Amino acid sequence: MPSLCPSAPSTARRPVRRSGLATSIGTLVAVLALTVLAACSPGSTTGGATDSSGATSTSPPATTPDEPTDEPTTATDEPTATDPAEPRLLLATEAESDGLAVVDPTVRDGSAVVARVVVGPAPWGIATHGRTAFVATAQGVAVVDLDALVRTDLIPYRDAPSRVGYGEYRRGGMGIAVSPDGARVHVAVHRGEDSTLETIDVATREVVASTPVGLRPFDVLVSADGSEVYTVDHDEFSVHVVDTTTFQAWRIEVAPFGTEDGLASFEKPHYAALDDDGTLLLPYQGRVLVRLDPATGTTTTVASAADSHQHGVARTPDGRVVVVGNGPFGNATGGPNVAVLDPATGEERVAPLTRRHETVTTWTDPGSGALHAVLAGGYTQAEAWDGATVVDLATLESSEIQIPGRPQVVVPFPEGTDR
Repeated sequence: MPSLCPSAPSTARRPVRRSGLATSIGTLVAVLALTVLAACSPGSTTGGATDSSGATSTSPPATTPDEPTDEPTTATDEPTATDPAEPRLLLATEAESDGLAVVDPTVRDGSAVVARVVVGPAPWGIATHGRTAFVATAQGVAVVDLDALVRTDLIPYRDAPSRVGYGEYRRGGMGIAVSPDGARVHVAVHRGEDSTLETIDVATREVVASTPVGLRPFDVLVSADGSEVYTVDHDEFSVHVVDTTTFQAWRIEVAPFGTEDGLASFEKPHYAALDDDGTLLLPYQGRVLVRLDPATGTTTTVASAADSHQHGVARTPDGRVVVVGNGPFGNATGGPNVAVLDPATGEERVAPLTRRHETVTTWTDPGSGALHAVLAGGYTQAEAWDGATVVDLATLESSEIQIPGRPQVVVPFPEGTDR
């Protein structure tokens, strides 16, 4: 991989600025519940971002901004209680912009973005707890009220990067996760020469600990009991295990193909998923799925025939993993694809794709009840694109949706058992 690139200058530890969106989640729910529940298949289309109810949404900026918007916007409707038939939507970070997009994956004939909140420059990871989202931007962690669709706070990093930029090598927040009780947020902060895991107390909105971890932590995960946090350190072939009481860290090297070529290697970790037994599942090159026991540091592998440079991974309710394949890099020679692998049995299905992607999540179509994978197009190297691919996990048939701003990470909203 190329060396780290310089980014546009910015001021660290910026004061909090509040911004919102001229719509409320209550209005979106009322409209989308009717349209989505009427759909008879994943391919059915619904209306766009403006409809007869008067609900509107802002559009992502046409050009990449240097700073988040200063002027707040006021919601036109008061937030209302969530409808029991609330549709399953997605939240997506716009990596080449400054927004958090609310996405309706059933919209296939135009932009699937039905609402948007300005959160700050170059957002990467996103984590939710209840009706609150925490977004890792280049400047700090944005706190978003998902009922009002308003950014309520921007918590600056303790180890703030010296400048703000966009793209794969931009500095700032990367992976992010919330503790099971919602009391703490753990965010990986990359500063160029080093990276740390910052722990934020949600009640006080203060950083209570900063722990050195491996370079460029793409992903952060929390154990089921909240006692440990795991960072997937892309540039150091490692996972760091951080104790959430003492904040002591333990480094585990995870390099099934060795560490030859260092930063130029493609056989490095990107993202992980947690299994029910607490082990981490990390895909490598469409050749192996590594199962890491963070308690002992030992690894085992499950063979894969996907043969594609792999990034994002998500887990289905029945224990399978869905993995993004980006094509021929390093020792992987196949094209872009999506792989569905059962770690327990080794059974695997692979479907070719025409585009590359960065991350993946699972999503249940509220009309058909079918489980899908949604792959975000914000690919961190080349060929990033403004959209996502929706894959029916029963048939592996796929279709594309439009999401401006190169969506980096997607998660279901509201939270559910399909993730």
